[in-house]
Amino acid sequence: MLDDEVVATQVIGAAIEVHQTLGGPGLLEAVYEEAFCYELRSRHLGFERQKTVPLVYKGRCLTAALRVDVLVENRVVIECKAASSWNPVFKSQALTYLRLLDLRLALVINFGAAVVKDGIHRVVNGY
Repeated sequence: MLDDEVVATQVIGAAIEVHQTLGGPGLLEAVYEEAFCYELRSRHLGFERQKTVPLVYKGRCLTAALRVDVLVENRVVIECKAASSWNPVFKSQALTYLRLLDLRLALVINFGAAVVKDGIHRVVNGY
């Protein structure tokens, strides 16, 4: 089984490939997400796209569902964005997903950044 850091390194490589191939920012989030999943598949990484995250409130499962953009190898949450600028709520959202799924690492990838490596933010649960 791959550890979080190995998965994260491969994910970052996939994100850079998508950004370079598609020509940088300017497309919809769904386009980047689909191309990103193609790259994950080509790297033989297991993933779930639009994974439902159960919400429990006071012991009751809510019908409103949250969806993680991509969960890679059942261990790293990926939130794909296509925003012109960073918003701190992106980090809060990723941290919430990590807590709900009891996972450690998320990467928020903003494909809207001029240089995608500058748009990648690590979010860690519990450290």
